[in-house]
Amino acid sequence: MKNLYCHTCGTQLPDDAAFCVKCGTSTTVTLPKQAVASTSPVVAPSGVTSLKCPSCGAPISPKFGEMVITCEYCGSGVTLGTQGWTNIQKQTMLILKVASVDEVNSIITPMMDKGLLHRHLHEDSKQEEMSLTYVPYWIVSVSARTSVVATDETAQIAQTASTALLMGVIFGGMSGGFGGGRRRLFEGGLGTGGLLTGALGLGRMRIMAFGMGMGYGGGMKKTEQMDANYNFPVIALKALTDYQPRDYQFNLEGRELFDISKLPKDVKILNGDISEDVAKSQAKTLVDQLQSQKAHAKYHMIQSINTESDVGDVELLHAPVWFAKYDHKGNKIVLVIDANSGRVINSLGL
Repeated sequence: MKNLYCHTCGTQLPDDAAFCVKCGTSTTVTLPKQAVASTSPVVAPSGVTSLKCPSCGAPISPKFGEMVITCEYCGSGVTLGTQGWTNIQKQTMLILKVASVDEVNSIITPMMDKGLLHRHLHEDSKQEEMSLTYVPYWIVSVSARTSVVATDETAQIAQTASTALLMGVIFGGMSGGFGGGRRRLFEGGLGTGGLLTGALGLGRMRIMAFGMGMGYGGGMKKTEQMDANYNFPVIALKALTDYQPRDYQFNLEGRELFDISKLPKDVKILNGDISEDVAKSQAKTLVDQLQSQKAHAKYHMIQSINTESDVGDVELLHAPVWFAKYDHKGNKIVLVIDANSGRVINSLGL
């Protein structure tokens, strides 16, 4: 049976109540059809501490600083901006699949114990926290186009080797021709021409060296294009920005409309305090950085790099996340696990 709430003050009422027990408003009063269908913002009065959900009328009491609130009764998403409360699209969520501590440990143990230096790291560490929470992420669609001007390393190495070989021939010829060997050459004894001939000779060698690629890269450049599309997750809670993903994307194909009835009752659901506009700006910056990292991993001799990004649709996703925190001889280790896919979102201290 659907709960009954006062249209004026939001107080929950008995199912057969004709009037609100708190303010006396009649429960039979209906709103005009135009007001129900309207999508315009509901402006919040100054100093308001609670409002009703625009979808179901249930009371919503945001905490200080919250900007993205999920109705606990119908799952509708509500955002609070400078113009008041606005009804937004239904939020989405990922289904909890990694639900037990044993399942989490089966993911964490091989990761912590990986490598010779980390043997038994999980066993030798003191667990300080193991908690499951539904965390809000803004999923921002970003299309990135990166132009990279890089030096062709293979050609550079081959040309450098050829140049070195040719210079050796030159030095060998000068040594034989002048009869003084390398010692006389570097001491300035360049034969009968004296200092003038020596200076001209060295000048010619410099010109030849630069012309053969030993100076300023020799013009062996290539331009590459790195294009990528992201559904980039920006964490919607300031308190958790230390765990902002850098190169991670959720499995959005398995997402569903937010339905609180499908969530375990003991799992905490967090509201957000980072706005959609801020999330868009952060996503663009983080994608630029990620594109740069990928370019430097692929090309070791980059001369210039430029990224242009277009930000598209934005969606609020609630993802189940395990936070596992350990202490290993004073070293803090934090692992953030996607409880839908079982993959690691972040690892700090490893």
